[in-house]
Amino acid sequence: MAEFIITGVIGGLIIVLAIVLLTGRGSFLLAGFNTMSKDQKAKYDAQALSKFMGKILLPISILTPFTAIESMISWFPWVFFAITMGLCIFAVIYVNAGSRFRK
Repeated sequence: MAEFIITGVIGGLIIVLAIVLLTGRGSFLLAGFNTMSKDQKAKYDAQALSKFMGKILLPISILTPFTAIESMISWFPWVFFAITMGLCIFAVIYVNAGSRFRK
């Protein structure tokens, strides 16, 4: 029972972060972006980048509580891992390929 509570709380926190990012006001949460100088930040569309990262976090946050059902479905944590890694790889390639988020 404790694993359901812990993963539920973690999933809830990630949902809150995803919602903040989806509103476009969470650029300070993005690693690397928050350490840029103001001149470098001015080159990027922070709102669009925040919304994109919120869309990436949302499925991860929804699937996180389900990792606690490992005792019933032993393969689900591996599916969760594959989905999470796939989303991360996709996000890194999508953000860095081309100039989608540059002004």
